Amino acid sequence: MDLRKKIDDIFADYQRDLGRLVSIPSVLEEGGDAPFGANIQRALEEVLKIAEELGFRTFIDPNGYYGYAEIGDGPEMFGVLGHMDVVPAGDVKAWDSNPFELVEKDGFLVGRGSSDDKGPTLAAMYALKTLLNEGKELNQRVRFIFGTDEESLWRCMNAYVEKEELPTKGFTPDSGFPLIYAEKGLIEFMLYSHQMSDVRLEGGGALNAVPSQATTDYDADVAAALDELGYTYTVDGNDLTVEGMAIHAKDADKGKNAIVYLAEGLHKAGKTNDMIRFIVEKMSNPNGTLVFGEVEDEVSGKLMLNVGKVSFRENVQQIGIDIRFPVTYPVENVKELLTKDAHKYEIVVELYDYLKSIYVEKESDYIQSLMKAYQDVTGDTVSQPITSGGATYARAMDNVVAYGALLPTGLKTEHQVNERISIEDMKIAMHVYAQAFLNIVIK
Repeated sequence: MDLRKKIDDIFADYQRDLGRLVSIPSVLEEGGDAPFGANIQRALEEVLKIAEELGFRTFIDPNGYYGYAEIGDGPEMFGVLGHMDVVPAGDVKAWDSNPFELVEKDGFLVGRGSSDDKGPTLAAMYALKTLLNEGKELNQRVRFIFGTDEESLWRCMNAYVEKEELPTKGFTPDSGFPLIYAEKGLIEFMLYSHQMSDVRLEGGGALNAVPSQATTDYDADVAAALDELGYTYTVDGNDLTVEGMAIHAKDADKGKNAIVYLAEGLHKAGKTNDMIRFIVEKMSNPNGTLVFGEVEDEVSGKLMLNVGKVSFRENVQQIGIDIRFPVTYPVENVKELLTKDAHKYEIVVELYDYLKSIYVEKESDYIQSLMKAYQDVTGDTVSQPITSGGATYARAMDNVVAYGALLPTGLKTEHQVNERISIEDMKIAMHVYAQAFLNIVIK
């Protein structure tokens, strides 16, 4: 069986169905009838509809927190964990096309969710379908578990773990190849200051994305300060908006944080308060050195700190921060040192979310089966299992690892403007997934 040819043959169907998912702006919206918003509910229902069309049995949580698609029989169950929610598009004007329309351009498929995580999740489902179309038989059940709150608080996966059967083993196609065997700890905080201040500062959204924009009231002194600092901004009426560069918070030191940039401009122009001083003096280094010192280990690398959201309203100043810390660094140190510094500025620290670090033994038979699939398809025997600052569903269940879909040479665009996937790379990823299924779940 020529797997690659079979994938080429089925790719047009995959692209059509991915377009159906990308067209739904499944961004978190709280407060409605659905737990995370009507659009996330639509995306969950749509992926289950696609799964039914592919021959899977489906189930949706009555409360709308998750769904799954299953095929095969037997007591053992292999899991593939993906998510249908996406981060906001950010500055829509900065995109070359509608973020919520899948567009093919220059060998890429462009659209929000194409790489994180609608595209990879659907690719794994199509990879298994390719094998079943050729008459291959499963030796166990395979369940695709669809989350809906991955970009926020994981309430979807918490509900699934509480109520449903857990897989014996599995993977989540929400990171990079060859596979992730260790993930940094993730902790997020909301920080509050109650100070009489007329300074306006708004920006960001999802804490796990470096903000690309931050806005204040136009002021000539602030504009001059930003010019002196070399930061880019635009003026629209009374709004002065600083431009940064969005990237996933796990790679915060590779982005350009618009909130930090604007805080520095305001501070330099004398338009400041305790929270602005705290951002400038303690939060401005994306490796957190101004609070924690140099934090790094051999397994998982440097600490990452991201100021992902800011809101100054009615004498209440609030920021949300995301911290990814090395697997060997105690979470207690993060809490203690942050709180100690924040109190010096009369800032209150509240825990928002916490996900423990994970570490999986690289030499296990399961990991080696996944590695063999990757190596047999790509011929890449140089790349080894890696660590990540990302937070994937691998943390939610035992014996689950992050496995693709980004190739080592691929372009990282998740959480960015013009998010996209290489068509050729996705075909390779689908081939890897098909080979992994052959190794593990096919008779």
